[in-house]
Amino acid sequence: MGCPNTCAFCNQRAISHTVSAPTAEQVSGILKNAFENIPDGNTEIAFFGGSFTAIEREYMISLLEAAQPYIKCGKASGIRISTRPDKIDDEILDILKKYNVTAIELGAQSMDDEVLSANERGHSAQDVRNASELIHKNGFELGLQMMTGLYRSTAEKDRQTAFEIIGLRPDTVRIYPTVILKNTRLGELFQKGEYVPYPFEECAELCAELLELFEKNNIRVIKLGLHASETVESDMLGGYYHQAFREICEGIIFRKKIDAEIHKSGKFTVFTAPDAVSKAAGHKKCNKKYFAEKGIYIKIMPDKKITGRNIIIKKDE
Repeated sequence: MGCPNTCAFCNQRAISHTVSAPTAEQVSGILKNAFENIPDGNTEIAFFGGSFTAIEREYMISLLEAAQPYIKCGKASGIRISTRPDKIDDEILDILKKYNVTAIELGAQSMDDEVLSANERGHSAQDVRNASELIHKNGFELGLQMMTGLYRSTAEKDRQTAFEIIGLRPDTVRIYPTVILKNTRLGELFQKGEYVPYPFEECAELCAELLELFEKNNIRVIKLGLHASETVESDMLGGYYHQAFREICEGIIFRKKIDAEIHKSGKFTVFTAPDAVSKAAGHKKCNKKYFAEKGIYIKIMPDKKITGRNIIIKKDE
């Protein structure tokens, strides 16, 4: 809802797993049920799936009003919304501020105007810059969403998008590798052979690189890969969907770290943070298999003194 056009890659029914928008009364019921099982204070209420600030104004306000009791009593810390970059202005930001919206995510997708046009986004890279500046100026948390592997994009263009997004100083980022869905323009191009995605492994390596890049610039990547959905899986024609996509990317980061430190065959123990052991081993232990093929046998052990994705490697006697 609210979108002035349908983007080439979009099938919102499949992505959001719903075919109708909720009423304010339904939102109240959803929140009442949800907050019976959620601790107070550390929760955001989120309106996603469409362009929230572009929907009919009275309807938008009715949804925001339905959320207010849970903010006023302290059960929720604020409201997070997603919208288009060309549907942000001072008037709409005043309304959002009045109704306790604290975080705004923009679907930037690409910062390359040729890619935006080819995928029928209906906005420009400059719209993303303008909206980001207004959101910062008005004191909201800024989130930016980007897609990799879009029609007429390249890995280099995706990297450039990431660099430009970093320059816009978002608090959070979501990285969505392109999934090709049925009943989309992108799906038609794919079936005609006019759109050929680069291989899955290349996409995963690129996203692993971008994950590290954003984190090094103190930007939290709060989502990497489209969320799991039976509808997406049944409507998918191709592209880069995997239920454990982030784990795959983090495994690639660990593999490269280990590869950079071990230069000869043998047996080694890799120590890492306790919550990173499975990531270091790789999805389905693919990293252990990768090194075994090179005559390098690794054992991965937890060390409470290590944090993040840091590692310490010792050669076994």
